[in-house]
Amino acid sequence: MSATVVVGAQWGDEGKGKVVDLLAEKSDLVARYQGGNNAGHTIVAGSETYKLHLVPSGILYPGTLCVIGTGTVVDPRALVTELDSLESRGISLDGLRLSGSAHLIMPYHVALDGASEMRLGRFSIGTTRRGIGPCYQDKAARIGIRAQDLLDPKILVRKLEIALELKNEIMERIYELPRMNAQEIADNLAPVAARLAPFIADTSLLVENALRDGKSVLLEGAQGTMLDVDHGTYPFVTSSNPIAGAASTGIGIGPTRITRVLGVSKAYTTRVGEGPFPTELFDSDGTRMLERGNEFGTTTGRQRRCGWIDLVALRYAARLSGFTELALTKLDVLSGFDRVRICDAYLTRDGEILRDFPYHQTVFHGCTPMYDDLAGWDDDISECRELKHLPAAARAYVETISQAIEVPITLIGTGQGRHQVIDTVEI
Repeated sequence: MSATVVVGAQWGDEGKGKVVDLLAEKSDLVARYQGGNNAGHTIVAGSETYKLHLVPSGILYPGTLCVIGTGTVVDPRALVTELDSLESRGISLDGLRLSGSAHLIMPYHVALDGASEMRLGRFSIGTTRRGIGPCYQDKAARIGIRAQDLLDPKILVRKLEIALELKNEIMERIYELPRMNAQEIADNLAPVAARLAPFIADTSLLVENALRDGKSVLLEGAQGTMLDVDHGTYPFVTSSNPIAGAASTGIGIGPTRITRVLGVSKAYTTRVGEGPFPTELFDSDGTRMLERGNEFGTTTGRQRRCGWIDLVALRYAARLSGFTELALTKLDVLSGFDRVRICDAYLTRDGEILRDFPYHQTVFHGCTPMYDDLAGWDDDISECRELKHLPAAARAYVETISQAIEVPITLIGTGQGRHQVIDTVEI
């Protein structure tokens, strides 16, 4: 059996949680392959709303195995809080597993993240200040703390001492922050370690065995393609690789195990934090998208910047991850616009027209969008469950996007609810 990857096609917040939730209903195993609790998925199930930050969406389905993979970075306290919240609402955690090789966010990571952003001032990246970047830095520097270290208190203290040798100097001398003590951190982690110990496992082997047994495996990432540390709008990116190729390393399976890649894009575009955004709107249309789409971050509550859909960036995302299909979410937010606009090319400062995403940062920062205008629609589409039920203008909008990126759109979101979708669409 092969695995399916769900990947964000924009700057994150595309509605991946809902898409993963729909697919998880039919999956045997759901795994998270990168990122940390700087991202969140909102799932609306009937009258219940769940906000997940580290735990895969499949946790809502009894009997589904859920894996937090090696490629993630985990704030152990945040994870315990999330687990306690789920259990208090009657959700079983029996199927949850945490990779023993996943790196852990320590208190000094959070302190350094916030201090660094403050020091950068107007040049700040716009991180969530949750310690994600500093944790990935320590992973690359080979001084990170991993989930398996929670199982051996002596090793944990020694590794914390090594990490703090330099961290304390930086915190004290550069940021004027108090020094931290390794034993104190370890002592504070003791109850957290006891809580998480039953979940720690060899998740790479677990996923491989599921695939060998013919099980249906779903791999989900956080953030989106344009925030990829290698391929996104650097330096205004996350600290990991959200693209589909990272699912292989983030989980620990061979790339040949992945045969389906489902990109997820909103019917318009949003972005949180700093960085270039060619189609960003500063008018009443942008405000309308913000309000109708409830565009506030699941994790931070930050207001999202809104704009028309960007097909130059979407084609780029499709190329990087090899989309086999696309889910288009929040189409209902565009109901009521007299016209809908599609950016199908950029105009550079030098007057060059680009249909492919520019590799040079300076060029991209100077690009302005070139729009095609399509007719809007007034109809409420929240009850539409088949393509033929959509207004003609809405169908034309979807078809134009699919043709422009040369990827079939197989799912369309028509409302916030779990089953407010048009599924298995053929365009």
